[in-house]
Amino acid sequence: MIIAHELRKTNIAEYILYMWQIEDLLRACLFEPDKIYSQLVSRYRAGEEISKEIASWYNNLAAVMEKEQVREKGHLQVITNLVNDLNEFHLKLIEVQSDQEYVRLYLSNRDAIIEFLEKSGNSPGNEVEACLNALYGVMVLKLKNAEISDLTRKTAEGFGRLIGHLSARYIQFENDDFEF
Repeated sequence: MIIAHELRKTNIAEYILYMWQIEDLLRACLFEPDKIYSQLVSRYRAGEEISKEIASWYNNLAAVMEKEQVREKGHLQVITNLVNDLNEFHLKLIEVQSDQEYVRLYLSNRDAIIEFLEKSGNSPGNEVEACLNALYGVMVLKLKNAEISDLTRKTAEGFGRLIGHLSARYIQFENDDFEF
């Protein structure tokens, strides 16, 4: 809850990836409040009042996931909408070309993005989602201490630079510090 609120204000891409991880953690807890408390809330080692707030936040997310029928796979609609908004922003940056560094980063990663989309059967709905999926996949591999090929690592680093720049611009735009 605390991390999510801070990330939403400072780094939209990290916020999305964090929320995807929270969704997976809630799934691992089988949406059971006792497991959510013991596996997630207790790790904060917060006082009783803050622990209640954190537990409420997790349990509310779990309830929304169940309501939106993303219990086994998929993402909360609010997060999906955010990914789509970020992709619209991405497309606008490319179209207007007001940020030449972003255009350069996009062009240097475009072939890898297209290849990722093709390999995944175009299941990510857009280029930004494809990059985020790739970054999340690498994060999961790292958490599992799985071996990551040099090509995958290099591709993820390129996607990370692109999405990092996009995320920074998006936050600037939201704060009225960037115009097209």
